[in-house]
Amino acid sequence: MVNKAPNPEFLRRAIALATENVTSGRGGPFGAVVVRDGEIVGEGANHVTCSNDPTAHAEVVAIRAAAQKLGTFLLAGCELYTSCEPCPMCLAAAYWARVDAIYYGANAADAARAGFDDAYLYGEIRKSQPERALPATQMLKDEAWTSFEAWIGSADKVKY
Repeated sequence: MVNKAPNPEFLRRAIALATENVTSGRGGPFGAVVVRDGEIVGEGANHVTCSNDPTAHAEVVAIRAAAQKLGTFLLAGCELYTSCEPCPMCLAAAYWARVDAIYYGANAADAARAGFDDAYLYGEIRKSQPERALPATQMLKDEAWTSFEAWIGSADKVKY
């Protein structure tokens, strides 16, 4: 992990993307940039409503753009600057991308005050599967394992 001093200009860019997104009517008040070696390599704004994609949060859009530009799904050596503290999905995406650090402006309480409350999701994640509001039922366990067997035996796999 690289230990770099955060640059407020990158956070200002994420905030500007968030504000432009709202004023242009494209979506919610969230913006993000991915930075590597002092350069923005991906940026995004919330496109959930304009793309009808519930996963098109600013952080995910920025991570996808950075991965595309850099030609890799691993963003080690990169930092994520986001206008607001990431929701559970975006936080997980940052972990999966292996970014080195996250810097954010507004926090989860600020987002809740504006009508974007993630407390419910954090509460659901802490519950055991049977206690969650969204039912999830395991089926075809043995058949599903065959894809993992194929992975384990594959000489061409790319570990991540």
